[in-house]
Amino acid sequence: MNELDTQKVEAAVFRRLLEHLDQRKDVQNIDLMNLSGFCRNCLSKWYTAAAEELGETIDYETSRKRVYGMPYNEWKSKYQQPATSEQLAQFEKNTQSDS
Repeated sequence: MNELDTQKVEAAVFRRLLEHLDQRKDVQNIDLMNLSGFCRNCLSKWYTAAAEELGETIDYETSRKRVYGMPYNEWKSKYQQPATSEQLAQFEKNTQSDS
């Protein structure tokens, strides 16, 4: 596969990942962090960084809107649940083991 086709496939996979996350609003960011070590906010940061590598300027809030499908504060108020003590304990354990 040539480079352009590779980029097209990778872009399609990213769009599919965003669609999947949009369909699974029940999955909280802390769940993603605990299971995979990244979350929607990480994707937003990576999106901003990738744009900068290409000489483009996309601020973090714009990236989050792209990843969340709406402004972050709106998503947070509609879908984010308070983290449970178990989720927080697992997150703390994971962050300590990363050190």
